[in-house]
Amino acid sequence: MRLLGLAALVLGAALATPASAGVTVNVNLSSQRMTVSVDGQPRYNWAISSARAGYVTPNGVYRPQRLEKYWYSRKYGGAMPHAVFFRGGYAIHGTTAVRALGNPASHGCIRLHPANAATLYSLVRSEGGTRIVITGSRPGTAYAARKAKHRVAKHHTRTHRHYASRPARAPALAYAPAQRAPVGSLQYWMSNPGRR
Repeated sequence: MRLLGLAALVLGAALATPASAGVTVNVNLSSQRMTVSVDGQPRYNWAISSARAGYVTPNGVYRPQRLEKYWYSRKYGGAMPHAVFFRGGYAIHGTTAVRALGNPASHGCIRLHPANAATLYSLVRSEGGTRIVITGSRPGTAYAARKAKHRVAKHHTRTHRHYASRPARAPALAYAPAQRAPVGSLQYWMSNPGRR
């Protein structure tokens, strides 16, 4: 009987070892800030960008579903480095648009500075037990709309009316030179009737 009690005591002690630290990620959409706490102690406070007008960042309590060091969004055509996915396609990830941090600018994900995203990614990966708590709402645009100056576009008139029907050439993409017809060709004459 004593042997069984001793075995139970040893097994209980082995199971009672402290678990890995609990990481809590608090996202406040109203202030566009994220606070990361480890074992209840705040460790980081970072600026974020959440959903801009027309998009939604969901409120709630989540657990990380998957981690992707390098991810590319096929839906929106953008890189999402150090992504911590928490609900379907929603993730906390790095961004190159660091000037927009502190303001709503995303399609629904939570954007961080790339260095902060790498820190969060490694913390979630190493510590485990992460909770993501998203509260608040996107900062209202009513105040910004009142403060914004009312602007009206100026009316522009064309000075060269005979060229008005000619479609404008799109700028060349990347480093490809603009395509031009040879000077003596019929195509050149048709596209530039006034020049010789």
